[in-house]
Amino acid sequence: MCGMCGLLQGTAHWSHAAAGSVQGRRQRLLQVARANRLLRLFRLELQDFHGQSYLLQGPTGASVLVPDFSALWSAAEQLLGRTIDPLAMPWPAKDDAP
Repeated sequence: MCGMCGLLQGTAHWSHAAAGSVQGRRQRLLQVARANRLLRLFRLELQDFHGQSYLLQGPTGASVLVPDFSALWSAAEQLLGRTIDPLAMPWPAKDDAP
């Protein structure tokens, strides 16, 4: 399925904030900012994609449309070409919090 078809056909995931409200938009942006704190360690960047899904960009400029947070780590591993071990990650300092 192409990215646009996935965007139009997507179903609501439990981690999705309600995109139609100001509070929902704020919540999505906070989720993206928190995810980027970890993804930055791997030179990856996550962006909100029209309030429906997420766009994950790799260090080479490649990108993947991610439907929800449950698919985020597998997409990150795909872009990096290796597995990510959350227990072996150099976690960011608390003062880096968004």
